[in-house]
This record gives sequence, structure tokens and C-alpha cells, in this order.
Amino acid sequence: MQRTQAVGTKKKKHISAGQIILNIMFIILAAAIVFPFILLVVISISNEKDIIRYGYSIIPKNVDFAAYKYVFKNPTSVINAYKVTIIVSVVYMVFSTFLMALVAYPLSRRTFKGKMFVSFYLYFTMLFGGGLVPTYILITQYYGLGDSLWVYILPGLISPWYVFMMRSFFQEVPHEMIESAYIDGAGEYRIFAQIIVPLSKPVIATVALFQFLGKWNDWNTALLYINDETKISLQYLLQRILQNMQAMQSMESNLTSFVNATEIPSETARMAMAVVVAGPALVVFPFFQKYFVKGLTVGGVKG
Repeated sequence: MQRTQAVGTKKKKHISAGQIILNIMFIILAAAIVFPFILLVVISISNEKDIIRYGYSIIPKNVDFAAYKYVFKNPTSVINAYKVTIIVSVVYMVFSTFLMALVAYPLSRRTFKGKMFVSFYLYFTMLFGGGLVPTYILITQYYGLGDSLWVYILPGLISPWYVFMMRSFFQEVPHEMIESAYIDGAGEYRIFAQIIVPLSKPVIATVALFQFLGKWNDWNTALLYINDETKISLQYLLQRILQNMQAMQSMESNLTSFVNATEIPSETARMAMAVVVAGPALVVFPFFQKYFVKGLTVGGVKG
């Protein structure tokens, strides 16, 4: 009897037609986003001759891992480039996010008298740059960071855009909580570590994700400053593989008796490179996903 009453008291959830249409739209949008990556993976494991003959297809006619064999032709260099990129990206993400949070916190405080000057100083750096040649001379000749892993990390640790983004979020922390911590005897560092940081996880995680992805996709730093083969990044290594592949294709007319064009996995190798680069980023993203959307709405609503 009690079970019947409990069932009867349950409210039936009514799904409106608008919700159904909205769900269908989101399903179509998700499929449109996922489909290109699935096609990317399928093409990377397809046969180059089938791609030339039949074009792209969601179902490979013949599964062939020749593109990955071409990319990992020298596995030692690829694995070493992976190590360099992972280490540099993680260290840069941690240091950069931590330093920018330290800069953004005093700028969010009402009692900081010099915040207008510091804010303008940071904003001014967004308007003007030193140029490529002066930057190269400064980093290599004065800082001595050429051919060093620190050249990936130290330049550009502070991004004014992300500092202002964090400052806006820190300003939304109730001032009464900070005042209460002051009354209890807490200092600035303790307030920052035990109040500001725990309440600001969305913006910190969002900035950390962007910094990681930005450094993961960086290839021009290795092009400009790195000559040691053991210190090049993954992106730059794959860029060189792509350039070598294009050079071999351009020499095809002179090497017709030695090289067959279909034996060079041009299209499939490009897709394989994209999969190799995107894989780790897809693994990292779920750890930041729950903070990502909230972090992007920083400053959107003021209470």
C-alpha cells in the first residue's frame, strides 16, 4: 500500500516539444563536431591508393597503417619530441597560471593603491611588441636561452589578457569573506591560498587549459631558437616531416624510375600527424571540462 502511494505521489516529468527540438539540435551539433575527427582517424588508417582512387570515405576500403609507419619511421626522435613537449607544456602551464594568479590577486583588491598603474602597464604591453629581431637578440644574446628548454617556458609566462580575466573572477569573491579572514588573523598569502584559489577553480582551470594547449601547439619557438635535435618540440618535428614529404613529392618527376607517388602516404600521413598531435590534448581536456564552461563566463554576470 505504501509503495503504491509512493508511486502515485511521484510527479511525472513532462518533456515539451521545445526541449525535444533543442535536444535534437544539440545531437546534430555534437555529431557535426565529432564527425570530422572520426573521418580524420579513418583516413589516417586508410590506404593511400584508395584515397587517390576513391576519395575520402568514413569506412576504409583497406586498413593500412603505412601513414603511422612513415610518421614513426624514426621512433626515437618522435618519442623524444613527445617528452620535450609534454614536459615543457606542463611546466609552462603550472608556472604561468601560478604567476598570473599572483599578479591578478592584488589587482582585484580595493586596497591596492598601485593597481591602476600596474593595470595600465599590463594593458600597454598588449598594444605594442618589440618585433621579431629585437626579441630574438634579447632572448639569445642577453638572456642566453638559445638551445635550452627554458626558451619554451620563460618568455611569455605572463599574459595580460588572462591576468585581467582572473582579476575579474577574483573581484566576484565576496569582500566580507576576506574581511572575516583578516579578523581571524589570516595574512594575504593564506587568504590567497585558502579562500581565493579554492573559490576560483573555474577560471584557474580555464587559463591552465588554454596555456597548456597554446604551448602544446607551439612550433615556431623550436624553429627560431633550437638547434639541438634532442630539444625540438613535437609540432616542429612533424612540420619537418611534412616538409620532407612535400620535397619528395616535388622531386617525383625526376625520380619516376625510383619512387612511386602512391608509395608516399601524403594525404594519410597528414591525417596521421593530426591524430598524433591531437591525441594527448583530447586526454587532458576531460579533466578541465567541468570548470571550462563556468570559467568562460567570467565577468558575464555581476551579482
